[in-house]
Amino acid sequence: MTSTFPNISISTERLVLRPLDEDDVPALAAMMNDEQVGAWTDVPQPFSEDGARTWITGRAPAERAAGRGLDLAVTEFLTQRLVGIVQLSRTNWHVRSTELSYIVAPWARGEGYASEAALATAQWLFGDQRLERVELRTAADNTASQQVAQKIGCISEGVLRNACIAHIRAEDGTWSDVRTDFIVWSLLPEDLEGGTEHLSDTDSFTAFTDWS
Repeated sequence: MTSTFPNISISTERLVLRPLDEDDVPALAAMMNDEQVGAWTDVPQPFSEDGARTWITGRAPAERAAGRGLDLAVTEFLTQRLVGIVQLSRTNWHVRSTELSYIVAPWARGEGYASEAALATAQWLFGDQRLERVELRTAADNTASQQVAQKIGCISEGVLRNACIAHIRAEDGTWSDVRTDFIVWSLLPEDLEGGTEHLSDTDSFTAFTDWS
């Protein structure tokens, strides 16, 4: 029988990670219509509110139900504003591994939110879900994403040459594909101690299942 992730809420000092809901549609659409998101992800550009609604009500629940992954909204604890998302994908329940990725809204970058959210998610995966490996893949030129991987204690395992398609926007607004490399990172339970040293007061979390 296929395993699945539970509906979960994870709280850190500054953030709450929870399932996406329809109230997130406007903020999610605005976040996805960003130059950096268009450059480093395969999110369609421009990204409409209809696309956000389909993601929230269709794709995300289907991925969780099938056991492939989990999409979490990352919100500020005090304002409840959507600052980003964390995604788990390509989950292998036999190997006990999953791939983690993150996107942060343009206005929220530089605050350490991606590292805080990614680390709390990894702690939950290793603790509550008993996973043994979390993998991250970052485009070779995406230094911001690589810094997040390094900050939470990930180990660089190597390069997948020519395995990533990034995107460049021309002056007329059209996007074109460009091939680049993927850097593969891994995080194991024993790696977490090194990662938390760099996050000071943001390294603790509380998880609540059966979010509603």
